[in-house]
Amino acid sequence: MKLFYAPASPFVRKCLVAAAELGLRDRIELVSAAAHPIKRDAALVAHNPLGKIPTLITDAGAALYDSRVICEYLNALGNGPLVPDARRFEVLTEQSLADGIMDAAVLARYEMVARPEPLRWSDWVEGQLAKVGSGLDALEARAAAFRARVDLGTLAFGCALGYLDFRFASLGWRDRHPNAAAWFERFGARPSMVTTRPPAA
Repeated sequence: MKLFYAPASPFVRKCLVAAAELGLRDRIELVSAAAHPIKRDAALVAHNPLGKIPTLITDAGAALYDSRVICEYLNALGNGPLVPDARRFEVLTEQSLADGIMDAAVLARYEMVARPEPLRWSDWVEGQLAKVGSGLDALEARAAAFRARVDLGTLAFGCALGYLDFRFASLGWRDRHPNAAAWFERFGARPSMVTTRPPAA
């Protein structure tokens, strides 16, 4: 399998963490992609018309996207427990919440670095970070009950918090979310999380 990726993407990281947890990481070749909201990577677009990462090329040559589809595919391929039948919709809803935090943070980041400075819209950034904040509040209400859970919900939350540490350390999210902070301290030490940490900013 081949995965079009960028090392800083939290959505790519979620797929790589899932692959590691499922024992599939060695089967995936990483293909660097220059995904950008304006400058599209022709090699990536040839497989994914949206030009977005992650995009997975299966051993059969099929292109799969986005991260939610890829993680479900990997879980099925590895006969894994990342989407437990008894809690399927709870886990998938948590994944969507975490993905929403990541999406809002990435959009804020794009506004701050991809848009020319005279055109940047501070209200847009504030609006996206407000979504991050309310998402973190919802995570805080759940985190104390996570305990040792390892599934797509917790994997996605771990990657979301890791991205905030990576790109938005100034938010100081731990100060207002002690349950999430305590959980992430443990979960972030898992080998799958440690080996997929983004490069130093």
